[in-house]
Amino acid sequence: MVRPVEPANRLPSRNRPRSADTTTVETTGAPAERRPAVLTDTEYTALTATEIATAVCAGELSASETVEAALRRVEQRDGDIRAFCETWPDQARRAAAHIDAQVARGIRLPLAGTPIGVKATEGVSSFQSERLMAAGCIPIGSTSVPNRTAGWQTFGHTDRGPTTNPANPEWSPGGSSAGSAAAVAARMVPLATGSDGAGSVRIPAAWCGIIGFKPTNGLLPARDAAGLNTPGPLVRTAADAAAYLEAVTGTSHLLNSSPTRCTVAWSATLGFADVHPSIAQTAYDAFQSLVEVGLALPVDVDIALHDPAPAWSVLRRGMDRPHMVTELVSDNHQRLDEIFRSVDLIATPTTPYPPHGHDGPGDHMSVALTWAFNISGHPAISLPAGTTSRGEPAGLQLIAGHKADDLLLRIAADAAFACPDLGLSQRRT
Repeated sequence: MVRPVEPANRLPSRNRPRSADTTTVETTGAPAERRPAVLTDTEYTALTATEIATAVCAGELSASETVEAALRRVEQRDGDIRAFCETWPDQARRAAAHIDAQVARGIRLPLAGTPIGVKATEGVSSFQSERLMAAGCIPIGSTSVPNRTAGWQTFGHTDRGPTTNPANPEWSPGGSSAGSAAAVAARMVPLATGSDGAGSVRIPAAWCGIIGFKPTNGLLPARDAAGLNTPGPLVRTAADAAAYLEAVTGTSHLLNSSPTRCTVAWSATLGFADVHPSIAQTAYDAFQSLVEVGLALPVDVDIALHDPAPAWSVLRRGMDRPHMVTELVSDNHQRLDEIFRSVDLIATPTTPYPPHGHDGPGDHMSVALTWAFNISGHPAISLPAGTTSRGEPAGLQLIAGHKADDLLLRIAADAAFACPDLGLSQRRT
């Protein structure tokens, strides 16, 4: 199983004056400890986005420190992984200085000082990037996406070569938010932007052992005319996914509720997909972990959707809908409406197959279990489900009713506490 990271190391208070290269830290019942006034790699990689922001707002960290730590981490790890197409150290340092000045004036930013990766096709001028920067995030570079001339999209391309999976360089990280997933999994950044038109956030999240969240269609501005491509984050924790959604939508307190118990219908195939047995079993075991701790109440519901492949292709290209496509979409909508009248959530594997190599997926459709929900508009999240007997990462996909994004985030957050063996954080690399 992919093991969760140990609790993040809380940084000691840094309210005392600094010398040129050290900080004096008060400790209870012991002499004051002197430590370098530099955020170490061990400290940085243990911190989530929300923990960084809390420390920066409390004066325990500076945004400049977090940016320097992120840039060092990229220099250490990205030579072989190639998650970033380019980095922006000068811009990031200027942005960090601006954040530090705002914090010094008493301005509280919900994601102050959080280094982020920006999906290359999104850029810093996208809606989600602008909202995240307004919340205090600092873009440090653009992350890889597939080569536009390629016939398959579950990989990442840079001028230095293909993006590799931090878990195994022989594997693709998935895509199309390839570099964003790899950067988060390798702990170069705690949060990266993605976009999901057929599974492009959820698939790389599953293959890299992290969390990928696709909000309800229409909650954020779509990236395409068809409305299929929804912005979403790649993160290590549900709390960071919630912080992302709060920042880009202006909502708050998404996780402030009592523990969640949901009725859930499991389906390995959605009624049509060809799913590898090892992936189906790994995802089902993760689902059973939620059942065993009382977060999920399984309900036997027949799930038999039509394969959305022909409909997705027509919708994506903006073509006139043949009668067959209109009927397929309408029938799937009706079936999903009926299912969600019986249960709160649907659970499936995120992908039907394990990560493929850098020569492509062959005949396998990595999007078979994800793109139905881009068409239907339902929110969906991929959680780490552990690994197969061969060490291949798998994801557990949870789908909720329209606009029930908070429900997905709450059950993911609850699972992190109730199921420590589920692997809801990428293991330290």
